[in-house]
Amino acid sequence: MHFRYQLVDVHQRRIFPAELCVQDGRISSITELAADAALAPGYLMPGFVDAHVHVESSMLAPREFARVAVRHGTVATVSDPHEIANVLGEAGVEFMLAEAAKACMPIAFGVPSCVPATSFETAGAVLDASSVARLLADPRLGYLAEMMNWPGVLADDAEVLAKIRAAGRAGKPIDGHAPGLRGSAAERYAAAGISTDHECFTLEEAQEKARLGMRILMREGSAARNLDALWPLLLEFPDRVMFSTDDAHPDDLIRGHINRIVARCIARGVDLFDTLRAACLHPVLHYRLATGLLRVGDSADFVVVDDLVDFRVRATYIAGTMVARDGKSLVEWAPAPTPNLFREATVTADDFIINTDSVHSTVSVRAIEAIDGQLVTNEVIVELRPRDGVVEPDPASDTLLLAVCNRYHAAPPALAFIRGFALREGAIATSVAHDSHQVIAVGASREAIARAVNAVFAARGGLAVVGGLDSQTALLALPIAGLMSNRPAEEVAAAYEQLTERARRLGSPLRAPFMTLSFMALLVIPALKLSDRGLFDAREFRFTPALLG
Repeated sequence: MHFRYQLVDVHQRRIFPAELCVQDGRISSITELAADAALAPGYLMPGFVDAHVHVESSMLAPREFARVAVRHGTVATVSDPHEIANVLGEAGVEFMLAEAAKACMPIAFGVPSCVPATSFETAGAVLDASSVARLLADPRLGYLAEMMNWPGVLADDAEVLAKIRAAGRAGKPIDGHAPGLRGSAAERYAAAGISTDHECFTLEEAQEKARLGMRILMREGSAARNLDALWPLLLEFPDRVMFSTDDAHPDDLIRGHINRIVARCIARGVDLFDTLRAACLHPVLHYRLATGLLRVGDSADFVVVDDLVDFRVRATYIAGTMVARDGKSLVEWAPAPTPNLFREATVTADDFIINTDSVHSTVSVRAIEAIDGQLVTNEVIVELRPRDGVVEPDPASDTLLLAVCNRYHAAPPALAFIRGFALREGAIATSVAHDSHQVIAVGASREAIARAVNAVFAARGGLAVVGGLDSQTALLALPIAGLMSNRPAEEVAAAYEQLTERARRLGSPLRAPFMTLSFMALLVIPALKLSDRGLFDAREFRFTPALLG
């Protein structure tokens, strides 16, 4: 095959007319042409690489995720199967590898380092140091995925250090996850061998970690969006930047992927080649991917874009085969198996009672404050009026009830209060609840929460909305580990958008209410979160009471 385009060379930082030839899936030659040579319209350039993504967060099986991503010029992703590993352990990792092997796009998986994420929650499985070492020996797994247990790193925890040493022996990079870590603590974290961080939420933090030699992943997912804060890092440390979507829900993935991040950086005035090196080159080199970079002998992985401003993808090629054209995948949908782990359970409104023996007219509660577009939360103190000794949610003050129900074992729900969701009525619930993926729900009443939770349990995983004008329960089932659908992306995205719209009609102002809800159980992100065992202060790494006095 012969291609004649303006060729974007990210290595030599130049654009020139060229003829590129492909034979047996690899680039056999690249010939520079005269300036007036006849060329096809558009630019031929390396494909985009997502440097950190959880495929499970797309709610799509790996093959279906790949089928959608290639539409946007993505030719590879670096993915942590941490979510399904927390549900199914090593069997979950093997499921992802087996399904990805059938995909139209390479998905480079790592070994989850924190299953469970902390010792303060109940996961469906455990990957200890011996399990991690065994998985690191698998050539299909290329790195040790995000080391969220930064307190364990700093405390020289034996189990944590054993995992880090195993990665060192295997010669595989180690990903980081340390939001807000600064100063000497960040120095020690980087010195332990941690090479990246995708959790920086201020430019100052990112600059500090870049100076320590860490590679910073600018994240633009469905809930956490840090590009607006971090993009100037490309001006100061262009060789230390990569791009990530981390957790992108299906509706966002349908609309775009890394190509959208690239276009936004260019619109900010960032140098074209610095941006493209972050999007195409740096992940391939750092994670030692087999993905081609437009060199003779490379795998013929590249894209053709209309221009170098909007980066609308005209065609995507992987190993010389066109897999997408004009925004449409040329790969057919295929169903996936549905491994799962979900107990049978039914709850009632009485299961969500918070009692108080206070004799005062009001009681002070410690509430989580959710922040749109961020994984971090605030702590706020709220005054509520008990009724008959029960502390009820107060939608009028946007103080709602938050519940986490154990999907693996019979146990009472963990309860707390939360602000930021602003539901006037009803409730929403999901079995996507980072990182142990219990069933988490937020609602304006105990009755609505019970209905939403029961809908999720009955489906053995999914997203549910209760309330609204029709008072019905709407559900998107996620039969693969309670995390992913086995249906086509378009169908999943449409159902997800409908649920999001229903949540907004109940009053939520959040851009992605389900995604935000899913992170309210993520204990490694400050300030307050709720696990299946209780309200947790991530700043002090300890449980804390929801009621004060």
